[in-house]
Formats: sequence, structure tokens, C-alpha cells
Amino acid sequence: MRTTLTLAITSCGLLATPAYAATLDVNVEIPKLDVAEYHRPYVAIWVEGADAQVASNLAVWYQNKGTAEGHGTKWLPDLRQWWRKSGRSLELPIDGVTGPTRPAGQHALSFGDAQLKDLKPGQYTLVVEAAREVGGRELLKVPFQWGAGAQQGKAQGSNELGAVTLAVRP
Repeated sequence: MRTTLTLAITSCGLLATPAYAATLDVNVEIPKLDVAEYHRPYVAIWVEGADAQVASNLAVWYQNKGTAEGHGTKWLPDLRQWWRKSGRSLELPIDGVTGPTRPAGQHALSFGDAQLKDLKPGQYTLVVEAAREVGGRELLKVPFQWGAGAQQGKAQGSNELGAVTLAVRP
């Protein structure tokens, strides 16, 4: 007697599908301002879910104590949106997230599995916020769909930030 055993591999979970892996390539421009007293801006970069809650903190740039202008975390609450949503509940510094302020110019960043591992497919927003002592504050948002393949987005700042571009690469 011959018996045929047929397995529905995909429906019983014996064949694992790979997790969605992608990177976010972010370019942030900090414009050169012609002002009497210039301080580098504090900058926070994060991803928000459709519920406007922080899904992942990507980068926070601030003056470290011990530098000539170092005020440490004193001015981080000036990054109002980030501070209210995430910053005040974090213990700083955060390995792989926090770092020193950056000078005027273009800054290219790439984020992968380490920062994005908890993102489920869906609608998200890249948020970039900048605040500068004796200066202004600016917030830019770039929406994107996680898990929907390659995409590009852009937002243009008017004072504390220049162009912010986003490329999602599967």
C-alpha cells in the first residue's frame, strides 16, 4: 500500500519567509547662517508610526559636556516635539543614537536593521527637529511606507534646516 503525504509548507509555517530588511538613507542639510552669535543646532531624527508615537530614535546630536561650548543635555528640551514624545524618558547618552552636534553642511546617514528591526509594514513618518541657542527651531516631516519597496521623499526647511531627503531601499 502506498500513501502520499502532502505538506502545505507555507500554511503550516515550516517554510520561514525572510523578515523585511531595508535601509533608510537620510540626508540632512544644516544651512550656514550669517548671524552675530552662531551655535550649532541640536538635532533629533526619529521615525513615528501612524499613531504619531515614536517607533525608533535614529539620531540625537547635542553638545557634549567637556567641549568648549558643551552644555550637555541642558538644551535638549528645546527639541520640543522629540523631548515630549521620547527624550525626557530616555537615559542619555544612547549608544548608537546620540552624538555631537554637526557643523553646517550636508550630513548623510544610513539606518538599517539595528535601528529599524521593530518596524512592521505600514505608514510611517521621518521627523527631523532642530533647535539652536540664540536661534530658532524647525521641524520637518517626510512620510513613507515601510515594506512597500523603494521610495524617496523630501522636505525643505526655511531656517534651521535645509533640505531633508529620505530614500527607502529594500
